[in-house]
Amino acid sequence: MSSPREICLRLLVSTERGQEYSNIALDAALKASKDDLKPIDRRFAAALYYGVLERKLTLDEIIRSRLSRPSDKLGAELRQILRMGLYQLLYMDSVPESAAVNESVKLARTLKNPAAPGFVNALLRGFIRSGKKLPLTGVKLKDLSITYSCPEWIIDMWINDYGEQTAVKVLEASLKRAPVTAQLNTCRFKLEDIISELEAGGIDVKLSDFTDSCAELSDCGSVEELSAYKKGMLHIQDLSCQLCCREVGAKPGETVLDLCSAPGGKAFTVAEMMGGRGRLIACDLHKNRVRLIESGAKRLGLGCIEAFENDAKAFNPEIPPADRILCDVPCSGLGVIRRKPEIKYRAEEAPAALIKTQYEILDISSRYLKPGGTLVYSTCTLRRAENDGVAERFLCEHTDFEPVKLDNFTDWKTTITPDIFNSDGFFIAKFRRKP
Repeated sequence: MSSPREICLRLLVSTERGQEYSNIALDAALKASKDDLKPIDRRFAAALYYGVLERKLTLDEIIRSRLSRPSDKLGAELRQILRMGLYQLLYMDSVPESAAVNESVKLARTLKNPAAPGFVNALLRGFIRSGKKLPLTGVKLKDLSITYSCPEWIIDMWINDYGEQTAVKVLEASLKRAPVTAQLNTCRFKLEDIISELEAGGIDVKLSDFTDSCAELSDCGSVEELSAYKKGMLHIQDLSCQLCCREVGAKPGETVLDLCSAPGGKAFTVAEMMGGRGRLIACDLHKNRVRLIESGAKRLGLGCIEAFENDAKAFNPEIPPADRILCDVPCSGLGVIRRKPEIKYRAEEAPAALIKTQYEILDISSRYLKPGGTLVYSTCTLRRAENDGVAERFLCEHTDFEPVKLDNFTDWKTTITPDIFNSDGFFIAKFRRKP
């Protein structure tokens, strides 16, 4: 039976090799060890895993500052053990310093290097003796990177795009726990019945101030195990996504396209707004992801959703003209790094190919729209080149379209930073095809 720290170590090594996203890897590992770990141990493993990922740059800078040789010579497992030990010392008040050191030394004994346990012990105890201070440099950009564990180029970009004050707020939010937010299926169930079902399962439900079908759930554990989830009463979706779906403004009986749909959350919300009446075509490039849309729609009882494979970058004459289109394109994901912290280390500094793809998808999407119809372009990233740049270019090159003021914001496009609603970072732009 593996300990929580052993599970965490394996996950960190796997994630750094780029095998899969952190949330998927963690869910799989915890499900596999469900019978071996107590709930408190599962929470500890999750907190340590996400914490080390979030603070990787900070932890590595501490390691670098305390080594006499280049830190890149460390093996993958040894580096992760040091990160885990330092994270517990710095950010986990519930873990005594002696336990953080001793458990890290114990993990080091599992390595083939006989010097590893002594090395880990010396570095961690030396850090404690130094007062556990961060090795700041006095250089603003570098120190922001060390403090918030974010690559300097991202911080520099956010400062240039949104100003230093907003950039720091985004950095602070990136290290906070994201809420568990649900879209309640009031299309099929009464709101009070959904809340009663959740509360009967011991879940604390807080309705959103922005929409009565959005709720923040606390003390819910694995959402998929909830009876309300199994009955199709809800699906998990961040508030920013729900606000985006409301900007689509779909009505019962309309034809709506969601051309980059999987796993289908936005399509589900839009279909519920339509009262389940009309036609919602939800597409994705890959067959296995189309199946996710189909299974989710079936669980929620949304028969108006048609899911099939489609390449959003190529015009498909079989797709019918639509009243409304949601164009939620692939992006760098810099708005969701508190959920998937590894994204900030994998993101490209100059994603010219990605921006080209985003524009191509938006251009192709626009061809399906009826005159007078509404087109919403959205991303879950915080980078003006992927957001405002693509939207503004579209308007310049498509004179048959015009910007439309968003229903819930002051302009035709908006950037939602995580500090505003405690939601994911998001961008929404809205267009109309001229009659």
